[in-house]
Amino acid sequence: MSERITLFVDVLLPLAVKGSFTYRVPVELNDEVGVGKRVVVNFGKSKLYTALIVKIHHQAPAEYTAKYINTVLDNKPVVLPVQLNFWNWISNYYMCSMGEVMAAALPSGLKLNSETRLCLNQDYDGDTDKLTDKEFLLFEALQANNELTLQDIVQIVEQKNVYSIIRSMFDKRVVLIEEELKERYKPVYETYIDLNKQFASEEAMKLLMNQLEKKAFKQLQVVIKYLSFCKFPETQPANKKEILKGNDDLNSALSALIKKNVFEVFKLEASRLKSYDATHAIKELSDVQQNALTQIQNNFEDKEVVLLHGVTSSGKTEIYIKLIEEVINKGEQVLFLLPEIALTSQIINRLRAVFGNQVGVYHSKFNEQERVEIWNKVLDAAEFEIAEYKVILGARSALFLPFTKLGLIIIDEEHETSYKQHDPAPRYHARDAALYLANLHKTKVLLGSATPSFESYYKATNNKFGLVQIAERYRGIELPEIKIVNVSDETKQKTMHSHFSSVVLDTLKLTLENKEQAILFQNRRGFAPLLECEVCAWTPSCKNCDVSLSYHKAVNVLRCHYCGYTEKVPSTCAACGSASVQYKGFGTEKIEDELSIFLPEVKVERMDLDSTRSRFAYQRIIQNFEEGQTDVLVGTQMVTKGLDFDNVSLVVILNADSLLNFPDFRAFERAYQLMEQVSGRAGRKNKRGKVIIQTRKPDHFVIEQLLTHNYQALFNVQMNEREKYHYPPFYNLIKLTLKHKDIDALNYCANLFTERLRAELGERVLGPEFPGVNKVRNYHLKEVLIKLEKDISQSKVKQFIRWQIDNAFQEKEFKSLIVQADVDPV
Repeated sequence: MSERITLFVDVLLPLAVKGSFTYRVPVELNDEVGVGKRVVVNFGKSKLYTALIVKIHHQAPAEYTAKYINTVLDNKPVVLPVQLNFWNWISNYYMCSMGEVMAAALPSGLKLNSETRLCLNQDYDGDTDKLTDKEFLLFEALQANNELTLQDIVQIVEQKNVYSIIRSMFDKRVVLIEEELKERYKPVYETYIDLNKQFASEEAMKLLMNQLEKKAFKQLQVVIKYLSFCKFPETQPANKKEILKGNDDLNSALSALIKKNVFEVFKLEASRLKSYDATHAIKELSDVQQNALTQIQNNFEDKEVVLLHGVTSSGKTEIYIKLIEEVINKGEQVLFLLPEIALTSQIINRLRAVFGNQVGVYHSKFNEQERVEIWNKVLDAAEFEIAEYKVILGARSALFLPFTKLGLIIIDEEHETSYKQHDPAPRYHARDAALYLANLHKTKVLLGSATPSFESYYKATNNKFGLVQIAERYRGIELPEIKIVNVSDETKQKTMHSHFSSVVLDTLKLTLENKEQAILFQNRRGFAPLLECEVCAWTPSCKNCDVSLSYHKAVNVLRCHYCGYTEKVPSTCAACGSASVQYKGFGTEKIEDELSIFLPEVKVERMDLDSTRSRFAYQRIIQNFEEGQTDVLVGTQMVTKGLDFDNVSLVVILNADSLLNFPDFRAFERAYQLMEQVSGRAGRKNKRGKVIIQTRKPDHFVIEQLLTHNYQALFNVQMNEREKYHYPPFYNLIKLTLKHKDIDALNYCANLFTERLRAELGERVLGPEFPGVNKVRNYHLKEVLIKLEKDISQSKVKQFIRWQIDNAFQEKEFKSLIVQADVDPV
């Protein structure tokens, strides 16, 4: 036992509160506390939270009396010092609290929740005459069960709102309300059996088997089955489920052997995660791929980051696999980031075929139990030298895993906006955060894309990153033929069939006749963007947001894509009463619906946010398409991101203009990336594919560059524009979003706050202005954009902005204002 000295700990709470909080350590827990361990603390009047120790010291806080921590939850740290350094950088760079970073970083299973419970007040006099019928029901239930959760109470009284009943019983001193901390992560255990040592000799085993052969043949079968799992006389625990697999009738025989003490029974913690075997050898690289790999390795000698710019289907994944093999052979870990969960099902199969159980997956579609298990396996990988989880494949949240020997970070499709977290804070960009994480681990980063972000490509061409380029597809397969269809011309000629040109329908029919598949891309989900009255132009709009409601035919409702609000579809106009209410525009659901009208035999599946809400929806849709059960895949941006299908010969972009007309300085870059990426899904293996782009602007500059796959020309023009108008990569951006439920109060606060910023930062401050959607979830919005030169101290500017925000909140007028900072918005 250590000396009985008074210790204090500074802890983080997973809340949007500034800084850490100091708690006192009970002397009996002095030996148990440690940086990176979780503790239970009281915060506020009665709430219990999981907190994380970040510092141990002897200094009591001067401003308040430190409360005691309740208990220490961990035997060893679950968060490492290098992770805390990473969290601190994210907090400072992205202008958020460490608590918000902690909330994003830790899987929910490692954060405990405070759950309200009711128990009987032992001092209650037992007089039930003053209780209502429902209160008496609860009183009886509490006598039988000692305590009840809110969910229990709802079921007993058969009503959803039970707070009034609880408050009444509390006021009558019948019950007490207590907060109990519940650990969310519960390990899973499986039953194992092991041979009793007295039967471990050949003589004893022979005698046992002779006895069983005469009197209990089924028991003999169990013993033989057990011996098949071990090399007798060496014994080892065997899983009970494996012993009984396919022979449930042996269960009673096994129970009898346990009673006879032939077998000992015990439980071991089991994994929720599936096991995989490596089934394929690593492929030999082509000369082009090998040359690219050699260039990457050479660049890594003097560059920390390398950009691999390879056209679609150039074989980047095989290069990644070679690099992963090198890192694993050195006993180090690899982090492989992907922008979308949808991509993991294909890539994970390719990696597991080569590396088996060394590959782990981590993303938000896993339940909280699985996420904790993966977290612990990554944490244990170095300490116990286990082979599992040397490669972690995941979306942006995988950055926060507790790596101990990180040897390489691969960021595939590095240009994707999905790497940016928008809400809630921290609003980090996984690509940029990964660069700092690599710096902490002294490791390298490989960025991969067929259409790199202009910021990354600018750094590569200016020698900050290494640059490796692959200009041809694997095995020399040609890039797809691109055909532009002028929608205006087809409309005049009356050859448009709803939203399909005659060229699209004719080519689609031919594709299906040839037993080939097609992908149709429409960058909007739902059936129709809006309903409109043909008499007075009224459109149904969201009651919480400043947007029109989109029609979703599958559930026959109007839905807001910002807050989720839904309404029934009106039969008449709410403004003039007319019955002439028509659908305007089209989304993926309408495309799916109309294809079956024009091509009755076609098998169509849709991949968008609505169709992939369930956990395994991605895998099911992709698997159906891979196996040829689906002819046409209709989708939003999900279908553009690195998916690889052998039999796709046609890709159709149904409305290119919606991409080109977007009001954003990155609109042309994004439009090119999306159309080039979705085009790359065509003709990837056996033959040259075809891409059809429907547009009313066939002569648009971006369309012209797309026809020749001329990324460089678009990049050059855009760099001139961005330098002239002070945009990235020449300037850094900080966007401040101000929110208030009162529009007048918002205008007043936004103007005053912006004046204060402008007094120090001058013309770098633009706004305040209303955004395109200026009301979301009943909050009115205004935005302030700050453009900062590269040579100005970014950290000092951020400190100044934070100081202004903190000062403003001290004033009465700003009390109900919300200010959100978004550094490097996308």
